[in-house]
Amino acid sequence: MDSQIAMNLNSTTTAETKGFYKLGWMQRIGFGSGDLAQNLIYQTISMYLLFFYTNVYGLDPAVAAIMFLIVRIVDVIWDPLVGTFVDKRNPRLGKYRAYLVLGGIPLTAFAILCFWNGFSGSLLYAYVTYVGLSMCYTLVNVPYGALNASLTRDTNEITILTSVRMFMANVGGLAVGMGIPIVLKLFDRTETSDLSSSDSAWFITMSIYGLVGLALLIFCFTQCRERVVMDKKETENVKVSDLWLEFVRNRPLRILAFFFITAFAMMAIGNSAGAYYINYNLHGSAEELSIFMGLGSIPAFIFMPMIPAIKRKVGKKGMFFIFLITAIVGMAMLYLISMVDTLKTQMWLVYVAQFIKSTGVIVATGYMWALVPEVISFGEYTHGKRISGIVNALTGIFYKAGMALGGVVPGLVLAFVDFDAAASSQTPFAEQGILWLVSVIPAILLVVAMIIISKYDLDDARIDAINEEIENRHKSK
Repeated sequence: MDSQIAMNLNSTTTAETKGFYKLGWMQRIGFGSGDLAQNLIYQTISMYLLFFYTNVYGLDPAVAAIMFLIVRIVDVIWDPLVGTFVDKRNPRLGKYRAYLVLGGIPLTAFAILCFWNGFSGSLLYAYVTYVGLSMCYTLVNVPYGALNASLTRDTNEITILTSVRMFMANVGGLAVGMGIPIVLKLFDRTETSDLSSSDSAWFITMSIYGLVGLALLIFCFTQCRERVVMDKKETENVKVSDLWLEFVRNRPLRILAFFFITAFAMMAIGNSAGAYYINYNLHGSAEELSIFMGLGSIPAFIFMPMIPAIKRKVGKKGMFFIFLITAIVGMAMLYLISMVDTLKTQMWLVYVAQFIKSTGVIVATGYMWALVPEVISFGEYTHGKRISGIVNALTGIFYKAGMALGGVVPGLVLAFVDFDAAASSQTPFAEQGILWLVSVIPAILLVVAMIIISKYDLDDARIDAINEEIENRHKSK
């Protein structure tokens, strides 16, 4: 018995020294709190900034759409620089985790300023604050994404980490989707039927969410320990061009990158249109909007803990296909309900459709983050560089490209259908445009996403073999 225990302990120690680390629950929750923090800030931007710009700040929808596109173009230049910067440097506070604090403070400040109406209608002010926010978000998000791959090589542990991360990310999504309309109403007693038009209510609300987000980033910083990183000699050779080289030679990364762009475009379009859909298509109240947006996150609390078991049962691709189809079914239900006058007055049917749609979206898009450490390991296996920062910068470019579409497409569609922010009701043509943003366009993007992810060929057995080979190489040096 004693000899068996000794063998088990030795085996555990060997695995630990080879990079296949097991984390405690405080570390897992601490890591996940980083995504909760970012969602409190950036989900507010994703869901409500366009609405704030058009209905409170006073920007034309088409002008706002162009601004969203330009900011994403800036990101294409900025993200590779950040990825290279963090891979080449080893700050005293931690290679990647340091930026949770260093970038988190200005990120919070810019987020709050985005919802300040002191220069109402000023396009210059909107550009400065939104560009600043996006650049600071990259300075937090790219290193945070690299943290996942630096904590362990263990595929099961990464699956658990991703599940915890997405669970907590959706706590943030719920706090934003359901909480923002409620908090706004606390600071705007005149609000009755739709989102508040009070500039002070928006400013106070964003201040609360931003400061809570900063506190959570600091907590994440305290709980994360980086143990799978490049040594200083390897970091000296990292350069910006490595990003494009990695994209060319790493096929799984290319597949994942294009999946990111379609998935995030789908989410951003649907999220940004949600407030318009409830307000103008269904003429719902703030409470109904709160429930509708909240249902975009609630399924996470049911299904995210089940991801490890579901993956073992049906495999990665099977899980993606099942939940992407589920999301499409939910979107089809939303469309059909909204087209029938007698049905769209039954808000519970809308809630059911939103729940089904969100279940599919949350699981499929949540688990894709577990694939990032895999493509990082594949790159290290094929050419010897573990450039986590650069890989996350590249996925960040495509993620933000998807977000750009999420900002541009709704604005252009609203302009095309002659949406009138000053009107209490919209024309049937405008309502149809909003409905397409909520259901049809996201469903088309999900079909594209299914085609893309079908090409991904890194299963768990292959990744485990790759990681074992990498550790053996390090051991033989």
